[in-house]
Amino acid sequence: MAESKRSAGVMLYERNDEEVRKALRRGEFDYLEAAGEVHEAEFFRAIGDRKILNKLAASYPSPRKKHEVPLWVYIAGSISMRFHGEHHYNAFPLLVRAGGMIEAFGPSMGRKTEHPVSGDITLHCEGFNDKNRYDRQTPCDADYLRKMGRDTDAELLQRWFNVDVVRILRQHHALDDEGIFIGDGTYLFVPDNPKYEGSSLLLFDQDGHLISEQEASGQRGCTQRRCYKMVSLLHTNRAGEFFFYAGVRVVAGADNECPILWEMVEDFVEHHGTGVMKRLILDRGFVDGAAIGRAKQEWGIDVLIPARRNMQIYTDVVGLAEGAMVDFESYEVPEARDPRHPANRPESIRKREEARQRTLAARKGVPYVPKPIPRLPRSEAGCVRELETLTTCPVPLTAIINRETNSEGKVNYWVLLDTCEDTAPVQGRELYALRTAIEERHRQLKGFSDLQEFTSRAFSLVVNQIVFTLLTYTLTQWFLVRIKRKDLTARTRKRVEQLLQPRRTVIVLYWRNYVGYFDPLAYQELVLTLPEKARIKVLRKTRRLRRSIAEGLKNPRPP
Repeated sequence: MAESKRSAGVMLYERNDEEVRKALRRGEFDYLEAAGEVHEAEFFRAIGDRKILNKLAASYPSPRKKHEVPLWVYIAGSISMRFHGEHHYNAFPLLVRAGGMIEAFGPSMGRKTEHPVSGDITLHCEGFNDKNRYDRQTPCDADYLRKMGRDTDAELLQRWFNVDVVRILRQHHALDDEGIFIGDGTYLFVPDNPKYEGSSLLLFDQDGHLISEQEASGQRGCTQRRCYKMVSLLHTNRAGEFFFYAGVRVVAGADNECPILWEMVEDFVEHHGTGVMKRLILDRGFVDGAAIGRAKQEWGIDVLIPARRNMQIYTDVVGLAEGAMVDFESYEVPEARDPRHPANRPESIRKREEARQRTLAARKGVPYVPKPIPRLPRSEAGCVRELETLTTCPVPLTAIINRETNSEGKVNYWVLLDTCEDTAPVQGRELYALRTAIEERHRQLKGFSDLQEFTSRAFSLVVNQIVFTLLTYTLTQWFLVRIKRKDLTARTRKRVEQLLQPRRTVIVLYWRNYVGYFDPLAYQELVLTLPEKARIKVLRKTRRLRRSIAEGLKNPRPP
């Protein structure tokens, strides 16, 4: 085989259909199986072939001094679980049997066999040590994954993700040169059990917003909920073609996320240098004049953030706008169209609908009066430069004033603050529109990857679940970009699975360090046209493999 079963390196097979075909013509092959071309197997081959899995293992903050199971197996197993949105460790044997991890790493990781008692098709794995008394049916035990996750220090694990994982992404040129990052915090709710280590019990309204006891006194539907808080950094480009998590901190729900995020930005610059993060887009909850100025002066990061309505700078620039001292330019909101009058509506359909309305009016005996097309909302943007009203900020700010006029003519203002001196108003507003991307990622991870459905109350396992979910999401995004499927990066995990279902059944043939994929009919033709000497060798090897599959589990665990 390509690797010894005790090797710490990833078991890799290079795809080379022609070399495998030539070997089979000589009667040589190591193993054969039928499989569907699933994207999980392709995903694992990609992170294995590009050495990403080895690099992740080499930098992982392991709590063990001795590793009888290679770290890359632990990381691959943890990623495989999150790839399927699964966090219960007892489900690992079923995921390994049905997923693509075994297919990606070949027969050295495991082979299909029949359970002698139940008759089910299962796996026979060599494993990585000789301590098991039962025959192995998984590459590693599910309890091994749980204990490794529980024993890994939560702070070191977050640092590994924030530093080493991002460094690996940079090595593979995954980060965009424009350096756009988005920061945000979100609550992760858990059952009201005080044994959830490091959690907080807080008061929320019926919409899930944190409120004080005074605010709750006059409201209905307020309730106390136990929670953690996840503060994260997300990297994307201006077109929103990918979304890579580049930092995470998990804290108690009561902790203030503002100083935590600015600490994360400082740590990012410290470990990855200046010039990587160039643009930082934040919500108004992270307004900190001193930190914004430091980001600009010391780290070269331009910050784009909304102003709060109770800030003096907001009052000043809105006063200038109302006094007609600001030049506005039109901003077209793509969604601002009347659904009853779409722009691409054919004229024939419009006339047919008008005739139908005339007929209905005649039947009722009333005159036909065409409904007026409603006045669409109007959006405009202007700016005021070199403002020093925010006294805590040591650098001048550009205020991008957004004026919204609704269909009734009512005017509303909201203001963005930008440390970039030459941002055009419309350009700044379009850039800020990217901020919702991190909220959408939170929604997807909570709703489709069960991010906050924690299976343990131990803080180390809570952090482990969050970190590996973000890691899997980020690597999946990298994989979709690599296979030129950027159209899927904004989709949910389940939708991506549906769109990347197995395209066909193939015969997978292994020989030495190579693997070949053959259409079943092409493989049958290849076997039927083998030279006689090669045909006999293939027949003998096939019979040996059949016996090994039938007798693979001599002492299995009870089904």
